[in-house]
Amino acid sequence: MFQVRIHGRGGQGVVSGAEMLSIAAFLGGRHAQAFPSFGSERTGAPVVAFCRMDEQEIRLREPIMQPDALIIQDPTLLHQVDVFSGLKRDGYILINSTRSFEELGLGDFVKDFQGEHLLTVGATELALKHVGRAVPNVPLLGAFAAMSGRITLDAVEAAIQQKFRGSVALGNIQAAREAYDSVKRREASHA
Repeated sequence: MFQVRIHGRGGQGVVSGAEMLSIAAFLGGRHAQAFPSFGSERTGAPVVAFCRMDEQEIRLREPIMQPDALIIQDPTLLHQVDVFSGLKRDGYILINSTRSFEELGLGDFVKDFQGEHLLTVGATELALKHVGRAVPNVPLLGAFAAMSGRITLDAVEAAIQQKFRGSVALGNIQAAREAYDSVKRREASHA
């Protein structure tokens, strides 16, 4: 089973991001589930959502305490909430930021992680460019697809089309594609 925990703030599409991730996994032939966990339900409050994917039926229903991957939609949470709690040493970390892990003050923390499992992407900028709103969830899904290979870009695009319509769907698809392509270009340049 592969488990993803998504951290962000209310209004950033954390719950929608987990739902689309589970849809993408399902469209890829896996069993999947997504569910949120929040305290106060107001814009700006910390929000956590979870997604599990597996080749067989998923019977677990509790929050993910030991994630295989973290998607951090709001980097201001890095030093306010224990977002890294329980993360496996071979886990993936994807952060919405144009800054490096070192610039975010995480260089020492991630020094023992696999370099190809660590990624920052300016997802908010991509969302503003393509959707006109600072909602980083979809570009992060595109980046996660490229980084992890756990879902495909085609499945992400199909999940977006299930969630949104018209120009909103098109803008989100463009944002996901640009994030995916930028990660693939980065990987190619480091190969």
